[in-house]
Amino acid sequence: MSAQEQSIVQNDFQTLSLNTPAGHKISLRLFAADRPRSVVIIAGAMGIAQRYYEKFARYLCSQGVTAITFDYFGMGASLETHLRECDTSVIEWATEDCNSVIGFAREHYPELRLQWIGHSVGGQLLGMTPRVNELDNIVTMACGSGYWLKNSPPTKRVAWLLWYVLAPISVPLCGYFPGVRLKMVGDLPANVMRQWRRWCLNPEYAVGAEGTVIRNQFAAVTVPITSVAFTDDEMMSRHNVESLHSFYSNAPVTLTRIAPQDIDEQHIGHLGWFRERYRESIWAGQLLPLLS
Repeated sequence: MSAQEQSIVQNDFQTLSLNTPAGHKISLRLFAADRPRSVVIIAGAMGIAQRYYEKFARYLCSQGVTAITFDYFGMGASLETHLRECDTSVIEWATEDCNSVIGFAREHYPELRLQWIGHSVGGQLLGMTPRVNELDNIVTMACGSGYWLKNSPPTKRVAWLLWYVLAPISVPLCGYFPGVRLKMVGDLPANVMRQWRRWCLNPEYAVGAEGTVIRNQFAAVTVPITSVAFTDDEMMSRHNVESLHSFYSNAPVTLTRIAPQDIDEQHIGHLGWFRERYRESIWAGQLLPLLS
């Protein structure tokens, strides 16, 4: 069980430092609602720090839902050393970080409904998280396989450069992936980028790259899943979304695909939904009903 080490109250949320069993320290923010009716863990996308989900977490809190955000080890506020010294992988984000956050929520809110909103990789990781079936409900946002040959056209046009040139050269040279300088994804630990690259080059993504053990872990998930995808997602195609969710073969999966015009919007994309401009159209209109 992960141990709470430090608690700092800041504005309308509490910042916690959580130790994972491997000794990693991850930063967690708790947006505690008065008399909450449920708890929602918000797991971010690759390279997106928890601070970007802060307004959405505050919105949930205002609706009677206690929200928890966190940074994976080596990202955002969960990075205390140089990235060259950060020895973690995508699988460890699931087995260590996500698992510890679920444990924290279950320990502190044992009687409440526990739900998960996973953005992109935040939805992929649940197939590798041991305590996933302690959740009551899962919503994945813009979440799919990263297999590059099936990415949406805007990403597919440049993915070959990332996977066959930039990543193989920059990671050994820098000791991490300098995504900020390259204006791609964001800075990432070396092993995260190496593992993610292997997955994105495989038609079955993580399941194909890692083999039977991971395939069986995805199949062991039984929690109901609702996938919310967007037709103008510049990264995840319909094929990507359907492929990833097919690995959750024993979970009830509902696939929902939203076009911007369906909700009177001009654009949503892969990284749009958590912005405050979508408070009424997506937060209230689409997500809140899924958490009821």
